[in-house]
Amino acid sequence: MIAYLLRRILYTLPIMAGVALVCFALVHLAPGDPLVSILPPDASQELQQQLKTLYGFDRSLPEQFASWVWRALQGDLGTSIATSRPVAGEVIKAVGNTLRLAVVATLIGFFFGCLFGFVAGYFRNSIVDRAASLLSVLGVSVPHYWLGMVLVIVFAAQLNWLPATGAGPGGSGDWAWNWEHVRHLLLPAVTMSVIPMGIVARTVRALVAEILAQEFVVGLRAKGLTHFGVFRHVVKNAAPTALAVMGLQLGYLLGGSILIETVFAWPGTGFLLNSAIFQRDLPLLQGTILVLAMFFVVLNVAVDVVQTLLDPRIARS
Repeated sequence: MIAYLLRRILYTLPIMAGVALVCFALVHLAPGDPLVSILPPDASQELQQQLKTLYGFDRSLPEQFASWVWRALQGDLGTSIATSRPVAGEVIKAVGNTLRLAVVATLIGFFFGCLFGFVAGYFRNSIVDRAASLLSVLGVSVPHYWLGMVLVIVFAAQLNWLPATGAGPGGSGDWAWNWEHVRHLLLPAVTMSVIPMGIVARTVRALVAEILAQEFVVGLRAKGLTHFGVFRHVVKNAAPTALAVMGLQLGYLLGGSILIETVFAWPGTGFLLNSAIFQRDLPLLQGTILVLAMFFVVLNVAVDVVQTLLDPRIARS
C-alpha cells in the first residue's frame, strides 16, 4: 500500500508541472495589456515601464514563468493588479467558500444520485427505474445557471423563504455555521448538486444492473441470502466506482462553479475568476487557476488511495 501511494505521488509531480505550465501559457496567450485597468489614460512611458518592472512584465516569458513557479512554491502567488492585495490571501478565502459549497453540493448529489441509481438498478425495467432514470437525465440536461435563476425566482422572490445572493447576512463574505449562513448556502448548493446527482445516478444504475447479472449474485441467492444481504454485497462492489465518480464531480464543481457563483453572488473562486477575467488581473487569474488545478490533482490521488483501501485489487493491478 505504501509503495502504491509513493508511486501515485511520483506520477503526480510531472502532472503538476504540466498544469503550472499550461496555466501560465493560457493566461499570457489572451490578448490585451493587464496594466490598462490601473494606468491612467495619459500615463507616461516612464510610469508604464515602472509598473511593468514592478509586476515583472518587462522580463521574458521563460523568466516570468520560472520566477512565478519559484514564488508559488514558497506560497507567494503575487499581488493583485486590481486590488493591490496579496493573491494568496484572496484565493485562500475564495477557495474556502467554494470548497464549502462544492462539498455540500457533492454530498447532496452523491446521496440522491446513489439512492436513485441503486433503486433504478435493483428494480430495472420497472416504473421506478424509468422515473429515477428520467430524473437523472433531467439533472444532467438542465442548464444549472438557468435552474439557479428559477430557484431564485421561486424561493427567494415569490416565497421569500431563502436569500437570493451572498454568503451571509448583509452580503458578508465571512462564514459561520449557523442557520442564517446555511440559508444562504442552500440555493447554490442545491443548484450545483443537480448535475453530479444525475451523473452519479446513471453510473450507479449501470453498475448495479451489471453486478446483479454476475454469477456470484446468483450464488448468494441460491444460498438463501435475503434481499438486504444481496443488496449489501452489491453496494460493496459498486462503492469504489461510485466513490471515484464522486471525487471527479467534486473536482469539477471546484473549478466549474463560475456561473453558479455569479448567479448567486457567492464569494468563491468562480466569482473571483469572473472578476479577474473582466479586470485582466493576471496574477489573480493565474493564482486562482493554479490552486484549483492543484486541488483537482490532489483530489484524484486521494480518491485513488481510498479506492485502493476499499478494493485492494486496484493496487495489485
